[in-house]
Formats: sequence, C-alpha cells, structure tokens
Amino acid sequence: MARRSFSVEGRLAALLMAVYACGALTAVLFATLLGEERWSLLLSLGFGLPLALLIARQAIQPAAKLLRALQSAVASYRDGDFSVSITNDRNDELGRLVAVHNELGSTLREQRQHLVQRELMLDTVVQNTPVALVLTEHSGRIAYANLAARKLFNDGRSIGGLAFSSLLDKLPEVVRDAVASGEDGLFTVAIEGIDETFHVSRRGFRLQGRPHRLYLMRRMTRELSRQEVATWKKVIRVISHELNNSLAPISSMAHSGAELARRGDTARLPQVFGSIRERTRHLHGFIDGYARFAKLPVPQLARLDWAEFMDTLAGQVSFTLDGGLPETPVWLDRTQIEQVLINLIKNAHESGGAADQVRVSVQRVADEFRVDIADRGSGMSEAVLANALLPFYSTKRSGTGLGLALAREIVEAHGGRIHLSNRSGGGLRVRLALPAAAREPLA
Repeated sequence: MARRSFSVEGRLAALLMAVYACGALTAVLFATLLGEERWSLLLSLGFGLPLALLIARQAIQPAAKLLRALQSAVASYRDGDFSVSITNDRNDELGRLVAVHNELGSTLREQRQHLVQRELMLDTVVQNTPVALVLTEHSGRIAYANLAARKLFNDGRSIGGLAFSSLLDKLPEVVRDAVASGEDGLFTVAIEGIDETFHVSRRGFRLQGRPHRLYLMRRMTRELSRQEVATWKKVIRVISHELNNSLAPISSMAHSGAELARRGDTARLPQVFGSIRERTRHLHGFIDGYARFAKLPVPQLARLDWAEFMDTLAGQVSFTLDGGLPETPVWLDRTQIEQVLINLIKNAHESGGAADQVRVSVQRVADEFRVDIADRGSGMSEAVLANALLPFYSTKRSGTGLGLALAREIVEAHGGRIHLSNRSGGGLRVRLALPAAAREPLA
C-alpha cells in the first residue's frame, strides 16, 4: 500500500493548529482550576508557550537536519566529491528534493568515472606516442611531458617542473636553435650513435585561463629516408630520360657523319656537326640547371632601391607595373632575385593570357615586402598548385621542374616565402613575401 503524502505546507498548517490548540486548552484548564481569568492567562502563557515551542522545534528539526545535509552535500560537490548521498524516508516536497539530489549525485559520479577513464586512455596514448611532447607554463617550466620527451631530453628521467630552457642548455646547439627559432623546422641529433632527424613545431594556447605552449618533436628519419629515395629515383628517371633523348640523336648523327666522311660526302657534314652541337648545348643547359639547383650559393645581400631595381628589370622583360613602389629600401641578392622575377614574368607571358595583362606590384605590408606577378592565363588546377613548387615537378613536356623550385629555394634563403594562387576571373598570381627589416649583408 502506497504511503500517503503530506506537503510541507500542510505540515506547517497542522503544526500551527496544534500550537493554537495547546494554548487554548492550557488557558481553559487554568481558568477552570483557578477561577480567575487574569491568573489563568498568565499561567497559560507560562506553560503553553514553552510547550508550543517544544512541539514546533520537534516538528521542524527533521526538516532543518535535512537542509543541513543538503548544504553539506552541495559543498562536497563543489569540492569535486560526488560520493555523498542522503538517506531519504520522507514523502513530501523535501523528500522529492532529496531524491533528485541523489539522482544528480549518481549522474555526476558516472560522468566522473567516464572522464577518468577517458583521461586514462588519453594519457596512455600520449605517453606511448613516438612524438615527443612537452607542455610548458608561461614561466617556462614543464607542466607535462610524455615518455618520448623524457628519453629525448633527460635520458628517460622525469622532467616535470623543470625549466625547459635548462634542459635545452644541456643539448646540442642545433636543438636549442631549432626550438628557439619560433618556427617549425628540422634538427638532427645523434641518439645512441645514430643520427636522428626530428621535426619540431610549437603551438600556444590558454589552459585554465593561463597561457601555455606545446612543443612537438616528431621523429622523421625514416620518412625523410623514404622521401629521399623516392626523390633520387625521380631524379634518375628524369636525367635518364633527358640523357637518352640527347645521346640517342647524337649517336645516330655521329654514325651518319662517319658514313658521310667515309664516302667523301663532306658537304653535309656541317649540318650533322651543327645538329650534334645543338643537342650537346641543350644537354649542357639541362645538367647546368641541376647543378645550379644543387649548389645554390648563399645570398649576398645588398641595399637596393625599389625604383632603380624595377627599372633595370623592365629593361630585360616586359610587364606592367601596378601602383607605386615603396620608398623603403630592401636588402637582397640582386642577381638571384632578379633571375627569379625574370623567370616568373616569362612564365606569366607563357600562360596563354594577353601580354599587356602581365602585371607586377610591390607593396610594403607590416614587416615584409609583397611582390606580386599576375597574369590572365589559364591558371592552375588544384593538383598542380599543390605540387608546382616541388623539385622536378613539371606539366611541360620539355620542362625540368626546376624553375619554381629554384625560385622557392632562393626566396626562402632570403628569409621569405613564395605562394601561388588562382585569380578571380582567371589567371595566376605568384606572391613573393620578402623581409622588410633592414639588415647587414650576409658574410
């Protein structure tokens, strides 16, 4: 049989009625016994009021005790302890409140268990990943490091709480420079007598309202070895193809020249020797292009004025200059950057667009100069854009795939970067971003 439910409001009303009845009965009792109304009232107050207070206290005490239990439980939740539950034998509003509270505690406990399990799984994954991971606080002290980081920086010993800079001071200079550069990059160190190459990257973020920095060191030796082998295979294929295309005609023409000489037909020999000379010159240019790419000299920076530099460039290749030129001079290797721009402008003329639509602009934006070469040709597909700057990649049948790759090498050697993008309305834009800060020439 279900227990009958009484509301808190009903209980309080019954309590007040009981207190009133006690006072009235006490007054009637003393009035009957003493026969004097004045003394009966005083005596009823003296005995009835304490009795009413006692009854009220006994009635309110369970509810007050329950409220104190709820307050203590909520304080435990605030401190992260969700194991508290309250015994409930009431069937009123307070009882239902306690039941909901206990359900909340059970739900929070389950969620806490799930979070703990997820954190344990995540920590297991992070600890056992081959990527060395170091998390530092704003002060530079290490807040977290996985097993790979401990092995890389401290022979497997714990590094939590240590200053990251103090660990770097004990490592080779190449590691310190790679981490301190502020940019993603590669460094190579000897580990157990074997050279290992790592890629270092860093990301900043806020954790619990405080700035933190995450360093990731990924071992790249095997991947780079595979890429190196793949690149060499591609180089060998390209060189073999070009050599065969040149040596086969040379061999054939040399045989023909020998036959002509044997027969005494010398009139056709100059034509044969001319063809051999042309194929030889082409082969020499091909090999020279590879040699220049492999032995790119260190840029010799010199102070250049943009107006004078662009005037000289305009005398070698045609283009339309958009807008004015920065008044701030730039430090460049004149020969290298000039050759880059000449090649890019020639590519723009070969893109299929109108010659008068090949435009060049130079702007100063923040701490860099942006040189844009734009055309109205056919542009590039997404696949070509993704690979155009890679060495030996070319969409031309006679191309070596070194032009844009060499341009990127030169620009990056200047501390800049190169970016290709299709233009709205058709055509391609090649952007060179070169550092604008004045500096002394490199030694």
